Amino acid sequence: MFQCFFPKPRWFFLSAIVWTICNVLCWYGGGRHMGTWFGWPADYEQTGAIIGIARFWSPMFLWFYTWFIVAVVIFAGSWQLVAPHPMQRWSVWGSALILFNIWFMVQINVVVNAWYGPFWDLIQAMLGKGGGQIMDLYHGSLVFLYIAMVGVTLSMLNDFFVSHYIFRWRSAMNNYYIEHWVKLRYVEGASQRVQEDTMRFASTMEDLGVSFVRAVMILIAFLPILFELSKHVPALPVIGQLSHSLVWAAIAWSVFGTLLLMMTGIKLPGLQFNNQKVEAAYRKELVYGEDNPERAKPATLKQLFESVRVNYFRLYFHYAYFNMVSTWYIQLDILFGLVILFPSIAAGIMTLGLINQIANVFAKVRSSFQYLISSWKIIVELLSIYKRLRSFESILKN
Repeated sequence: MFQCFFPKPRWFFLSAIVWTICNVLCWYGGGRHMGTWFGWPADYEQTGAIIGIARFWSPMFLWFYTWFIVAVVIFAGSWQLVAPHPMQRWSVWGSALILFNIWFMVQINVVVNAWYGPFWDLIQAMLGKGGGQIMDLYHGSLVFLYIAMVGVTLSMLNDFFVSHYIFRWRSAMNNYYIEHWVKLRYVEGASQRVQEDTMRFASTMEDLGVSFVRAVMILIAFLPILFELSKHVPALPVIGQLSHSLVWAAIAWSVFGTLLLMMTGIKLPGLQFNNQKVEAAYRKELVYGEDNPERAKPATLKQLFESVRVNYFRLYFHYAYFNMVSTWYIQLDILFGLVILFPSIAAGIMTLGLINQIANVFAKVRSSFQYLISSWKIIVELLSIYKRLRSFESILKN
């Protein structure tokens, strides 16, 4: 699944994680201030607070682009020397491009969040003072429109590229299995593994992988903002005074939900795996029966379909209470983001712009912490596919 697309997968992913963490620590530990060492203007960091699309070509952002490109060239060049791979253009350079696009989309969300405060404060001021200049509202709306147009366009282009990236991965898997078809053809359901499971693995990774990277990027970008905004929410309901209240509230609520749904859905991966096994056995017998009248007898088919029925009914039962718990949690989650602001709203220390800004940041950080919750069904599907492909590939080790 991985070695056909990535060079030495275990070491590649480990090195990618370490290299990414090192660059993030270096950037926030002082790298963002090092632009002046290379000739950037002394005030280049101040332009990073621009609200609008001009922020994306401000000196601060240009310095980050330079940093990112250098880091990717060093990483990709090192792997090209250590372990050349025919799919390296897609697996290494393509992954870097997807990573950059996701980071850029998160930065668009950061700029939109910065736009929330002044715009809604402007509306509140006009409502409180009996009116204002309507052109200010049009201008504020246009600022948002320009940012949104950039975001939508980039999102569509990134989805297009990711689709090609994932299909290249599926192609590499398909070619690898075809090369070893002489050994693999005797495995039960071999044709399904090569055609259907590689297709499902690719499509599932497209959804799950991109959303995971986006969740991490959102945490990196929005957690510092949430720390800063927490000073406007000095107290939480029931708990009272608490430093960095919004951060602790997001973590506690998300950990609670994650553990709750993991325990509730713990049986689902195994059931999904068994479901594919019994379906494959039933389908295989039907295929044999098309050419051999001695196969696919009614009694045999009835017995095989009974296994399908039993497994599906078990799935229905376990998904029923899992869906009920997850739906209730999601509904409470919508209310939770507002309830934690009640003490500050009641104390009269919040503005409309600040409420919208905090609600937006808090929701994004909370949703990132809740990645396992929102993606659990997809994770269950991916785990079942992974188990099937691993058992399929195990024949090559014998």
